[in-house]
Amino acid sequence: MLLQETQDSPEHARSYYAASANWQTDYPTLTEDIEAEVAIVGGGFSGVSTALELAERGYKVALVEARRVSWGASGRNGGQLIGGLGHNPDSFRRSIGADGVAEIHAMGRESVQIVTDRIAKYGIDCDLKWGYVEVALRPRHLRYYRQWARDDPKLVLLDRNELKQYVNSERYLGGYYKPDWAHLHPLNLCIGEARAAESLGAKIFEQSPVQRISYGENPAIHTDRGSVRARHVIVCGNAYLDKLVKHLDDRVLPATSCIVATEPLNDEQVAACLPADVCVCDTRTALDYYRLSADRRLLFGGLSNYSGLEPRNVEQIMRRKLTRVFPELAQVAIDYVWSGQMGISLRRMPQMGRLDGNVLYVSGYSGHGVAPTHVLGKTLAEAVAGDTRRFDYLAGIRHWVWPGGKLLRRPGMALGMMMYKLADLV
Repeated sequence: MLLQETQDSPEHARSYYAASANWQTDYPTLTEDIEAEVAIVGGGFSGVSTALELAERGYKVALVEARRVSWGASGRNGGQLIGGLGHNPDSFRRSIGADGVAEIHAMGRESVQIVTDRIAKYGIDCDLKWGYVEVALRPRHLRYYRQWARDDPKLVLLDRNELKQYVNSERYLGGYYKPDWAHLHPLNLCIGEARAAESLGAKIFEQSPVQRISYGENPAIHTDRGSVRARHVIVCGNAYLDKLVKHLDDRVLPATSCIVATEPLNDEQVAACLPADVCVCDTRTALDYYRLSADRRLLFGGLSNYSGLEPRNVEQIMRRKLTRVFPELAQVAIDYVWSGQMGISLRRMPQMGRLDGNVLYVSGYSGHGVAPTHVLGKTLAEAVAGDTRRFDYLAGIRHWVWPGGKLLRRPGMALGMMMYKLADLV
């Protein structure tokens, strides 16, 4: 499989989301030296959610985005609003205690509610639809589901035949249904939240890459044409920070995922794939994820890899993957193809902490960020306001440096992903 760099530009990727956005943001470039109470780096879900939380509390906020609001993973992802925070919070009990683990579980439950409340409060048009299904390819996946159902009364187990009411495919052994998780148009959600933050006084700047951060009692962020000096700086760049912060560059590995969007499907085609209009993931490490858009296109994603590159023939590979699940759609036209990068943490838990004094950060959602970014934006706003209880739990988790240094970590992690994929086949 031949690989290439993801095709990026200062404007949005040529995705279905960009083509169906409610409006095109056109915030000014930062061209002067200004002051604020809080300066935020990054205009994705983390940065925008934090800005809105702070603006609601009356803080003077300036958000600086290198390209467009929701340009990165926040505007390119699968649009699945899934609860939970990170992978296996119980494994961090030694670091943060039973109370910390319980809080992380509670935050995972809260995350979806924050998004749905915000959509209602600000009237954000982002195609919110309820229902999530996870599907099993191996008997061990069904065993996982039975264990999870003991702790979640809303999780409905599905055998092979029951699953077809939701996912009409012969590929799966069964699954589970969650009525309280959802899917939506992520770019429209993020730009809707940005508009809400702006209406409350937040200043937003686009096409303004941050080149360095000044630390100290009154930290600042600097672009090539201006700066923001503030009492607090919050770094929210995730996979697209480049080399701005070495601490995060060492601990967050950009990984690629790809999505295709078909032409709109007719009633017969919808019945042949997703008759209940739910969003779907399988349980593999390198998973497939898919759902229907508001205009009934099948958005089918996956093909994740740790090389940071995308295949040259994304459309052909994704069509094969889609057809393996839904052979009836083999001849359907594909109208959009795009890729993007997600920030992977070695321990699969979002990273939160202090770089120095009042310079805070959040990053490393590991492909699961639509809902968690919102509860962590609230957590950052709480910390700025002086309530660091939840922030301190997250900051108490030690995150490991990706092994291998700059030269070897990508080949090493790509090999590791290949081993996971082989294990998924067993």
